[in-house]
Amino acid sequence: MTNYRIIGALLAFGCVAFASALGSTRTGSFTMAEFASVDKVDIHVHINTSDTALIDQAAADHFRLLTINVDYPDFPPLAEQRRVAHALVAAHPDTLAYAAAFSMQGWDEPGWQQGVIRELDSEFAHGAVGVKVWKNIGMVIRDAKGKLVMIDDPKFDAVFEFIRRRNKVLIGHLGEPRNCWLPIADMTVNGDKEYFQEHPQYHMYLHPEMPTYEEQMAARDRMLDRNPKIKFMGAHMASLEWNVDRLAAFLDRYPNAVVDLAARMGQLQYQSNQDKDKIRRFFIRYQDRLLYGTDTAQNSSDKGPALRREAHANWLRDWRYLNTEQTFRVPELDAPVHGLALPRDVVRKIYATNAERWYGNPWQTVESRAATPSSKESK
Repeated sequence: MTNYRIIGALLAFGCVAFASALGSTRTGSFTMAEFASVDKVDIHVHINTSDTALIDQAAADHFRLLTINVDYPDFPPLAEQRRVAHALVAAHPDTLAYAAAFSMQGWDEPGWQQGVIRELDSEFAHGAVGVKVWKNIGMVIRDAKGKLVMIDDPKFDAVFEFIRRRNKVLIGHLGEPRNCWLPIADMTVNGDKEYFQEHPQYHMYLHPEMPTYEEQMAARDRMLDRNPKIKFMGAHMASLEWNVDRLAAFLDRYPNAVVDLAARMGQLQYQSNQDKDKIRRFFIRYQDRLLYGTDTAQNSSDKGPALRREAHANWLRDWRYLNTEQTFRVPELDAPVHGLALPRDVVRKIYATNAERWYGNPWQTVESRAATPSSKESK
């Protein structure tokens, strides 16, 4: 007589082994084999060249991209960044959207606000879906009296109100990871150790005369308190990457805010190595407020094939962490990382749905854009 219990057990074991080989044993999680077939958005990249290597790899890996202009001295001038973004978005509207930035040059001049608003109005006419403010506000720029300009300066309010009325997203890279205020040896991830060794001007541990980490966060919060209706995306986990409890409190306090995960996955992995279930619960609870991103930058000096390999490897590694229960190594940590195996519906939100909702799904064909009524200012 056939022993159906034994057969059933063997079949169950085989199914689990097969799922594990593909990358997940949790019911309802995506596998590694499904990576290329799932629609995804990388909400935080910087394309500063007409070369399409990153766009081509995104298409191959089923990604859409948001390229973000930044007032950053290591990037081309903003005028060049705009020219590149306009041309690439026009050529690849189904894959690429872009966010603008404004210069702090002329801050002390009477017409600075009006000039920035005119500039942003032109950028919105070209299709920009957001505006990036960078850490030079709060860490570099000083007014004519030598006072450091912080993001809660009332002079920004007219600009932020214009962004809000146009229903665009304010993207804020404000402050830095908390590691920035620690000695190199005490930093939690390798990427921060490398970056701040190479950029000592931004390593605040070396500059005690500058605002503290908590002062940077407080300035951002005061700005949001004064602009409660603006749509805000905290770049790099709103510089709260070191503690998901702090990040949860921020998201609870500001319902009009979301955060991207760009260049901060290592800090999450550091925490999940201490308490994986806690980090998994955080992702599930805040599944509507988290957007996937990498901070991948493509400049004119980058070699296309090498950049494509690196982007693909980064995307695949993050997918492994968020979707599987595999144990593997990552560049950011010396210890192995254990995957979170998030539910499929959570992953779909983090990788695509939240970006589409927050930015109005700008990744459209030319034909569908022509059929879409132009957005009007919100009241």
